[in-house]
Amino acid sequence: MTQLQIGFLIYPGVVQLDVMGAYQVLAFPPNTQLHLIWKTLTPIATNEGLTLIPTVMLADCPPLDVICVPGGGIGQTAIVKDAEILSFLQQQSISAQYVTSVCTGSMVLAAAGLLQGYKATCHWAFRDQLVMLGVEVIPQRVVIDRNRVTGAGVTSGIDFGLTLLGLLCGEEIAKMTQLMMEYTPEPPFNAGTPETAGKEIVQPLIQFGKPLLDAFLAQTRETKARLKLEN
Repeated sequence: MTQLQIGFLIYPGVVQLDVMGAYQVLAFPPNTQLHLIWKTLTPIATNEGLTLIPTVMLADCPPLDVICVPGGGIGQTAIVKDAEILSFLQQQSISAQYVTSVCTGSMVLAAAGLLQGYKATCHWAFRDQLVMLGVEVIPQRVVIDRNRVTGAGVTSGIDFGLTLLGLLCGEEIAKMTQLMMEYTPEPPFNAGTPETAGKEIVQPLIQFGKPLLDAFLAQTRETKARLKLEN
């Protein structure tokens, strides 16, 4: 079987489950080689405080069959304006079989000019900001548009990973992976979307996350202005 090169861009403040949900899925087949990519090989702290160790630097990263950008906390605001990161994504996207993201990672792809003209998704709280960047946002768990595959918020990384694995290796391998993981979710509460959670849960959460939402919005406006100038 052809060895598939799959790379996850990681960075200080990345959301660890955005990375690890899909990573767990895609690591199962023997023909996938996974990379954790950053500027250096120095361990980095995720948004949740766990430590991830990069396995390859930007400059040494091989051509990838799949490039995936996970979302992040406040650290993501630096990534969307980092010329080195955006250039890396642009270069990898030229030859990659699939250009992908989980959660707000789609906003990083959009900042690199890689989602305009495509349908995509992201975490529900940031859909309007992704629209601001010229992306047609579809409120689904996973969205496929040609060779762009995007996942919604955090836990959708598992669904995203299984979907992508089906595209790469076939449905049978994806189903075997799902079975191996015993992935048959039965959440204890029906509160996983704004519609099912209701205003009494949504509003306090929005208020709690307002500093992050505001920081992202400020950066989204800067990114929108930059993209307008470049185009």
